[in-house]
Amino acid sequence: MINGDTEMIAHLGFPTHSFKAPLIYNPYFESVGVNAVVVPMGCKPDAFAEVLRNLFRLENIRGALITMPHKVSTVGLLDEVTRTARVAGACNAVKRLPDGRLVGDMFDGEGFVRGVRRKGLVLEGTRALVVGCGGVGSAIAASLAAAGVAHLALFDVQAASAEALAGRLRTEYPLLGVSTGSRDPADMDLVVNGTPLGMNPGDPLPVDVERLSPKTFVGEVVMRTEMTAFLAAAQARGCRIQVGSDMLFEMIPAYLEFFGYPTATADQLRTVARLNN
Repeated sequence: MINGDTEMIAHLGFPTHSFKAPLIYNPYFESVGVNAVVVPMGCKPDAFAEVLRNLFRLENIRGALITMPHKVSTVGLLDEVTRTARVAGACNAVKRLPDGRLVGDMFDGEGFVRGVRRKGLVLEGTRALVVGCGGVGSAIAASLAAAGVAHLALFDVQAASAEALAGRLRTEYPLLGVSTGSRDPADMDLVVNGTPLGMNPGDPLPVDVERLSPKTFVGEVVMRTEMTAFLAAAQARGCRIQVGSDMLFEMIPAYLEFFGYPTATADQLRTVARLNN
């Protein structure tokens, strides 16, 4: 029930028809008795700065979820962003502090990291390869650095994207080993596909799976198909895997903590989600 005490979380992006967050958050809030609602709000880029600023003049707004095409531009509109958001170069959550300042964070990578840790992968001191250094790949790399990996190998078909991300990582994490230009998965403890490859049948694989060790953990960000060709090939080599949708469900507890709401497990969220409705 929405009433005079309901708090609002704005879900800002454009277009809104593919938004999944309201179908997870709102059933969860209902299930635990939290009087809050996630509201999709379609906003084009030319209006975004003004809309974001004015939304946080409302007294009953708890925060905002930020999605495409606004994740990058949000960083420059806030009073403060976390180190993870600085490295990622993007932000997908905003809240207002008691003094009125707006602070932002990035949870795409946190969702990925929580997922692999829950599956038993110890990240501290490991070597990881991230293929794709756009929005989601950069976020995952930022969270892997925060999680204590020893070396990050970055690859993108747009070499400048990988180099820019490498520069931000070296600035924020001077002790982290960072390399660019190779997507060879050999000798890696973790390999992440952070590209759209796998969304369509017949897409090439992001790495040469013949070079994968069975001991390597393989993660995916593509959600259109749960078992992508890349994951199937990695699993056939004996690798442990993480499907793309795990990142979505694992990041929501981090969002809930950021906004100060009761947290949940990914399994609890999957139980109440209405994604198939």
